[in-house]
Amino acid sequence: MLNKIKSPVDVKKLSLSDLSKLAIEVRKRIIEVTAKNGGHVAPSLGATDLVIALLKMFDPLEDRIVWDVGHQSYAYKILTERNDRFDSLRQLNGISGFNNVAESKYDAFGVGHSSTSISAALGIAVAREKLQKKGRTIAIIGDGALTGGMSFEALNHTGHLQKDMIVILNDNNMSISKNVGALQSYLTNILVSRSYNRAKNLVWDFVQHFPGRIKRRAILSARKLEESLINTLAPNIIFEDLGFKYLGPIDGHDIPRLIRIFHKVKNNLTGPVFIHIVTKKGKGYEYAEENAPRFHGLGPYEVRTGKSVKIKQPSYSSVFGDTMCNLAKKNKKLIVITPAMKVGSGLTEFAEKFPEQFFDVGIAEQHAVTFAGGLAIQGLKPFVAIYSTFLQRAYDQLIHDVALQKLPVVFCLDRAGLVGEDGATHHGAFDLSYLNVVPNLMIMAPANKEEFVEMLKFAENYQGGPIAIRYPRGNIDNSETAISKIEAGKFAIQKAGKNIALIGIGKAFNSAKFVYEKICAENSELRPYLINARFLKPFDSETLEKISQKVDKIFTFEENALTGGFGSVIKDKIAHHKIEVHSFGLPDEFVPHGKTNDLKKELGLADEQILKQIQTMI
Repeated sequence: MLNKIKSPVDVKKLSLSDLSKLAIEVRKRIIEVTAKNGGHVAPSLGATDLVIALLKMFDPLEDRIVWDVGHQSYAYKILTERNDRFDSLRQLNGISGFNNVAESKYDAFGVGHSSTSISAALGIAVAREKLQKKGRTIAIIGDGALTGGMSFEALNHTGHLQKDMIVILNDNNMSISKNVGALQSYLTNILVSRSYNRAKNLVWDFVQHFPGRIKRRAILSARKLEESLINTLAPNIIFEDLGFKYLGPIDGHDIPRLIRIFHKVKNNLTGPVFIHIVTKKGKGYEYAEENAPRFHGLGPYEVRTGKSVKIKQPSYSSVFGDTMCNLAKKNKKLIVITPAMKVGSGLTEFAEKFPEQFFDVGIAEQHAVTFAGGLAIQGLKPFVAIYSTFLQRAYDQLIHDVALQKLPVVFCLDRAGLVGEDGATHHGAFDLSYLNVVPNLMIMAPANKEEFVEMLKFAENYQGGPIAIRYPRGNIDNSETAISKIEAGKFAIQKAGKNIALIGIGKAFNSAKFVYEKICAENSELRPYLINARFLKPFDSETLEKISQKVDKIFTFEENALTGGFGSVIKDKIAHHKIEVHSFGLPDEFVPHGKTNDLKKELGLADEQILKQIQTMI
């Protein structure tokens, strides 16, 4: 069945029974590819029936479909002319794990971060109306993404503008819904029926002819009558109050029913419509159904057993979780906050052992940061566990609600640097640059596990203002780097030398160490400085100045954008010296998806490539 689908037009030609067969094959295809490549398995399996029903009723080129985050859209990719390339999912030069306008004409908007779909869809709807283009605009958002404040801002504006737009809530956790029942189904049929909406419009047109005061009373009475009907049966009156016609909850795996609802909405309703569907994450694959959090996003796995192919090794995330548990045993003022990243940040055990000291605020990064500020100003010690790329969303709160007041909040930035297959929207490529300009903020980066633990302990006791600790995704690098005491704003000189200095920060220090060892092995007379910077702020200008008296070349290493990053700070600090500074870091461009080692080779940043460049220069 799937091989017959060359474009979305072919989906429209299928019978209802064929659509059900297609759903089985699409799920099988998703499981087959993600087992090899990894990816967001459970969300996309859960949304497969929704995708098929949408493509049966709507034209994705005329009716623009905007996904939120994009981790639910694998079935959409497969059925919109990308099945032949689906084996390259998340691979270098392959198709993205998220929606990307450069990848396909069927992707209406590029996504990757949460809670953006309704805002983007409203913009598209308004623009299409002004350009007199046909078709509806559809935003698909998960119940998790609906916790983001941006989604509520967009709902409010959409209800105010009253544009023809459909918002589909894919509720896969039953977190804001009641059970789907016959009575609810009956109400939904009424609300989308042509006769009901014709009668409603007739009443509305009729009362327009009333005199002013009587007209206002008549409108108010009509609204109260309708609201009482909806309140009797509909669970989410908030959406009606925001200006939407609310339908649901609807079984999101009943393809014929979804098609009927979409048909009636398309032909009978105008203005903003909110369709609430309920789905099961991981639908069709028992292991993903039983453990949806694990199968939300994971690496390669065995289809037969559901077990990961790679042996789990200690990661920076697991070290963070273990260290927080150890610190919380003795410090009841220690609070850990995460915006919906409990599992990814290694905090599952912490949440179980210290529930009174743990807050998962949902996908609400701005709230998480200011909430931490409120805790800190009352004398508690909040640690905010957040991915580097997601702290970007709370930049104003970081500056105005924490740094400006010099509050001792600790930001633990997981996924700093390249993150691999998740690609441009998730690489932590900018944190050293965007954090460096914030006053009062201390910025640290560990080179290995032991240093990371010591930095967390240092941060627990530091009361001089906020701290950001950035650390990479993935397994711990078993480095033998000597660990010295963490002193605020002090570099760690691993090897003293002359003529040349190799200075690395964070994970990139290991590249500096690799180059040092190779150079020394090839030339016994050449002994560069080898320095683990540890801190970007406060910056160790004193040590840099001393080194500058003894070298004529400095090489810097970082896994951050070169623009505004660690290397640029070094150059600024010693601009008065006649010293060559050569920096190795990420280019001024968005880095695509692919395995981290492959990306480094593409960028000329693999250790061997850096070594050759340095050998040429010296």
